[in-house]
Amino acid sequence: MSETPASLTPTELGAYFAFTEVSSLLRPAVEQQLREAGELSYVQFLLLARLGDAPDGHQRMTDLADGVVYSRSGLTYQAQLLEQRGLITRSPSPDDERSTVVAITTAGRDVLATVFPGHIQAVKDLLFAPLDVDDVSELARILGRVSEHLRAAPPRSAGRRRKA
Repeated sequence: MSETPASLTPTELGAYFAFTEVSSLLRPAVEQQLREAGELSYVQFLLLARLGDAPDGHQRMTDLADGVVYSRSGLTYQAQLLEQRGLITRSPSPDDERSTVVAITTAGRDVLATVFPGHIQAVKDLLFAPLDVDDVSELARILGRVSEHLRAAPPRSAGRRRKA
């Protein structure tokens, strides 16, 4: 006797398809804006934005990879490209020689300042235009809960490393 696989309700299936469609439609438009305004890939933008938001403008590479949910090797390559452009610096951590610290440069902040106005407008126009304030609050609440759930058992790139 074989078990019947679990199924999604019509509402769950509709929500899933709507979520994947929105993601599939939004990301290419955002990526195009980032390429045109700052010659940045989406991951490079996320890396710079996280560094720009860090109080001291720097983070450990592993923390950046965990935050942007990207493989450490892939992020190393993206960081190398940004470093070649003078947008970040990489150096050994003063606290742990095995760790690399990434810092945003003035040129990196300048690129963010160039990219952000168009990025914000694209997100407003594409994602938030059809929503009212309550819808946006509800969307943030719901996606926040899903994110917390997914990070409870994350892929390695998304998980926080546990200290020994």
